[in-house]
Amino acid sequence: MPMDGTTLPPSMRHARSVSPLVCFSHLRWNSVFQRPQQIMSRFAQSRDVYFFEEPMRGEGAARLDIVTCAQTGVRVTTPMLPEGAPEGALRMLLDRLLQQIGPASAWYYTPLARAFSGHVRWLAVAFDCMDELSAFRFAPEELKRLEPVLMQAADVVFTGGASLHAARAHRHRNIHCFPSGVDLAHFMQARGDMAQPADQKALPRPVLGYFGVIDERLDMALLAQMAALRPDWHFAMLGPVAKLTPEELPQAANIHWLGPKDYRDLPSYLAHWDVALMPFARNEATRFISPTKAPEYLAGGRPVVSTGIADVMQRFAGIEAVAIADDAEGFVAAAARAMAGVPFDGVDDLLATMSWDSIQDSMAALLEKAESRSRIAAPALRTRPAPMADYLVVGAGFAGAVMAERLATAGQRVVVVDRRAHIGGNAFDEHDKAGLLVHRYGPHIFHTNSDDVLAYLSRFTAWRPYEHRVLASVSAGLVPMPINRTTLNRVFGCDLRTDAAAQAFLDQLASPVSPIVSARDFVVSAVGEELYEMFFRGYTLKQWGLDPRALDKSVTARVPTRVTDDDRYFLDKHQCMPRAGYTRMFENMLDHPNITVLLGTDHAQIPAQTYGHTVFTGPIDAWYGYRYGALPYRSLVFEHETLPVEFAQPVATVNYPDARTPSTRCTEFKRITGQVHRKTSLCREYPSDEGEPYYPVPAPENQVLYKKYEALADQDTAVTFLGRLGTYRYMNMDQVVGQALATARRMTAHLVSEAAE
Repeated sequence: MPMDGTTLPPSMRHARSVSPLVCFSHLRWNSVFQRPQQIMSRFAQSRDVYFFEEPMRGEGAARLDIVTCAQTGVRVTTPMLPEGAPEGALRMLLDRLLQQIGPASAWYYTPLARAFSGHVRWLAVAFDCMDELSAFRFAPEELKRLEPVLMQAADVVFTGGASLHAARAHRHRNIHCFPSGVDLAHFMQARGDMAQPADQKALPRPVLGYFGVIDERLDMALLAQMAALRPDWHFAMLGPVAKLTPEELPQAANIHWLGPKDYRDLPSYLAHWDVALMPFARNEATRFISPTKAPEYLAGGRPVVSTGIADVMQRFAGIEAVAIADDAEGFVAAAARAMAGVPFDGVDDLLATMSWDSIQDSMAALLEKAESRSRIAAPALRTRPAPMADYLVVGAGFAGAVMAERLATAGQRVVVVDRRAHIGGNAFDEHDKAGLLVHRYGPHIFHTNSDDVLAYLSRFTAWRPYEHRVLASVSAGLVPMPINRTTLNRVFGCDLRTDAAAQAFLDQLASPVSPIVSARDFVVSAVGEELYEMFFRGYTLKQWGLDPRALDKSVTARVPTRVTDDDRYFLDKHQCMPRAGYTRMFENMLDHPNITVLLGTDHAQIPAQTYGHTVFTGPIDAWYGYRYGALPYRSLVFEHETLPVEFAQPVATVNYPDARTPSTRCTEFKRITGQVHRKTSLCREYPSDEGEPYYPVPAPENQVLYKKYEALADQDTAVTFLGRLGTYRYMNMDQVVGQALATARRMTAHLVSEAAE
């Protein structure tokens, strides 16, 4: 049924209580790839599902063809585009669909779809990363660029197998491994008496079969060698040929290319095979695959012979009905043993854990959790359309929340917007699936020398005392960081017993540099080359992506060397953590009748005429459209792990200064929060040039560029910039709070004067 974008047919208008789901795929609905069909078919039982296929090109105006699949109820949605249609045509068609169906969630099988759907404010975004698509033959280069974009936008990520999960786990905070399942009832038909299709019936026995896409993932040389070794065996190859030329398909009297088959007919072919084959090549395209074929073949009662694909070996370890071989001789020998009879012990018990129903149930629960977070980010906050306001505050982290609270308390109407689905910015914390309180964006340790900052925040939280301790993993073992007298004794095998002895030892190591300009200069002047190389150079290089010679001295000055045996990381007067967590503190801060919070909202969505002044806590260069070029920032990727032990580390944080270790540090949250729990949660950090901007890069040339933007801001009376990103300064949390308090006092001074008059 075509849709021109004006009106969705009444039969297709959303009427269910659950939000619609728009699925973006690089496949056709009737493809031989079963994962999208199986999962979306089950989603369609409870919500409207629109399976957005790759576009088809032809004549006529741009339109959507929507056909409801009779078997599943999925609305197969095919964009029809004329040749030469502009890049925005797909975006226009998607927008028209969403105007009709209302708020929806997105489910991506391909990152390419973000190019035309990334502007949509979805209720939730799921990325089902079922394959390493960028490794496939003829894969578009855009895949590599857009996958990190999709990862950043996704609320939940699924992977199609264990190998892929291991490769992606550090890239997302909410990633889950779901190897593809099996439609047991469908394929178990092959264990019964089924008529053999005519094209296969003509083949002499024994028949060794394969069904699926025939592409570069299959080892054609291996197939040809098997056929040559056993000319009396016949190889039935079922499925469409993709990305291969006819010359790449081996030809022999006993190799039979039977072409594409309907999914419903596969059991009738499988029922008459003697052995099922998975002759996969060992290349980049198969490095992370987790084939659906093995469980489908086993459900049909057929023994399997496969090449040594990692996920196959892991998933079917101990199952004698699955044999592994890596050359033609091995395949032939394994197939001969299988035809002689192999036990199927444990097969059905294993298959019972692989149903598509249970997989989709688990995925649906995770998606619904993401949707509920989007709808209700925090019970104490009001999320309604933007009212008329005196101030628009962009960002609900420390800078934005403090400013909003101060302005609201001074009688101003404030709208706070944040494009994330939660408040708290990078200090946001939450309970994971195990019930452990974790910091989603890495550890945030509160410390300050300011009585005023502590007193202000104490209005919104109680505190628990906490002194942070860090160990560095070096050749001498785990030693205190910052370097102190204990560190020196362990690294050098000394017996320094006084501060004076430690200082004299450091003076011998030091190599004074004058003037001290760079991060390297500061360290070498204080402790010398050996300790610089051991503790600072590799860590700094990983953290900032630059040699310490190119960074300002403030980078390493943040971690001064000590001659005492004090092993606390910070020496501030006040060191503590919010007793109920940072998120609860932010909820209390923003719970004010003059404050409206809009989450999952870009500030550009708020009409300018509805507010007066803007307080912007995002990147200042982005505000001015990168007029002078982009300011460099460093980002982080967080890898969270829950372990079934009470504690995993001797202290809260272990640093890894060696440049050969990809992570910079690992933090155990229970040691920070004081939570009592039988399990524990770790977070590893991997610095990156891509992703959310976390740290302004403190290099001299970057300050020169920032000064150009600062000059613009000084002349701009419509906006005030705050925070790390807004003022391009590497500040601790208490410094951000202090900056916001001071700025708020200046901005509200006239209100106090007017009230006095």
